Amino acid sequence: MKRHAPTAIVFAALLLVLFAAARPAAALSARGIMEKVDARDDGDNMTADVKMILIDRLNHKRVRKMKVFVKDKGRDTWKMQFFLSPADVRDTAFLTYDYYEGGRDDDQWLYLPDLHKTKRIATSDKSSSFMGSDFSYADMTRRVLDEWKYRLIKEGEVNGHRVWLIEAVPVSRAVEDRYGYLKSVLFIRQDIFMGVRAVHWLKEGKKIKYQENRGIRKIDGVWIATELHMKTTKNRHTLHRTVMEYSNVRFNQNLPDSMFTVRRLEKGM
Repeated sequence: MKRHAPTAIVFAALLLVLFAAARPAAALSARGIMEKVDARDDGDNMTADVKMILIDRLNHKRVRKMKVFVKDKGRDTWKMQFFLSPADVRDTAFLTYDYYEGGRDDDQWLYLPDLHKTKRIATSDKSSSFMGSDFSYADMTRRVLDEWKYRLIKEGEVNGHRVWLIEAVPVSRAVEDRYGYLKSVLFIRQDIFMGVRAVHWLKEGKKIKYQENRGIRKIDGVWIATELHMKTTKNRHTLHRTVMEYSNVRFNQNLPDSMFTVRRLEKGM
């Protein structure tokens, strides 16, 4: 019996370590889970090629190609998107200053080359469609943690991975109006604290949007979804779908501040 004691002690110690590691995750509140999602490493200074596929109810497709640049500015994020094709959107550009702290509205500008005009996106317009897609202007920024109230609904599984289902409700009418959402249910992967699916109940039109983040993999040590799917439905019928496909994703790129200005927005690539 004494000969097996060290093995038993090691096994018991291993169980204690595993139990201690599992307890914090199991004991997390909905807010605690979302804090970890918010703190997740999403990479610095990214470049990517993006294909936006717009699909109508008859399954007709329109394809748009973009070049995207993202720069971290402390806890804030700057993002520039240049449309490359087709001809009807070529040289259109979109600039966002995504502020981390609440109480300050994100700044967004859209350059329209046919009009030779830069349009600043007003708060009242941020729930509207971004370039004809199922993503709104508000969807193009990261949510401010304190602008939502969270409730853990249950646990589940998505594509073989354990997830938490968390209800997120706007804390105020102003936040509700900006996003155009009455509430969302977020599916958070437990092993990497990343959103992989969401359902959004729209404030107007009795519509529901379904979001799916696919092609999840590590690039330069950062977990990223290389396909973003969003579809808009009403009475269980699909009205429109959008797919964003990311390729040539690179992090830790040398991106000067001058890349993220209204002047550069209007100048183009």
